[in-house]
Amino acid sequence: MNLRNLLPSILIGAVASARSMTPMATIATARLVGRQTSGNLLLLDRPLFRYGALAMGAGELAGDKMKSAPDRTVFLGLLARMMSAGIAGAALAPHGEEKAGAAVAVATAVPLAYITLAGRKQAMARIGQTRSGLIEDALIVAAGAAIVALATRR
Repeated sequence: MNLRNLLPSILIGAVASARSMTPMATIATARLVGRQTSGNLLLLDRPLFRYGALAMGAGELAGDKMKSAPDRTVFLGLLARMMSAGIAGAALAPHGEEKAGAAVAVATAVPLAYITLAGRKQAMARIGQTRSGLIEDALIVAAGAAIVALATRR
């Protein structure tokens, strides 16, 4: 296992730490425009999962600004991050290294969720929930799109 080959999986795990559905939504978008992943991707090749990932990604971006939005480190939030990071990490891993890609993505997403939450709380104290959320959205969606664009091919 060469960690350099798994860098896209590690980075998409970092994206999942802040926005659980963004990794799958960016890969679903890439697949819709004809991009291919190196790892096998069975789920997001099915229309129900592909469009579901897009809808959940958009819903998460909207829901994050609500006052009632739970912290990303609650059980279901971490579970969603683990699942999304695992699927995306496997898809971006080299063919034959999907399990390792999933593992490093999850291993990155979970601890970073606590760090990104601490950063978000500091930002919320300074500039408010909505503004900090919009800035975090822009950074995370851009990072996810760049990682997937660089790790996929036509």
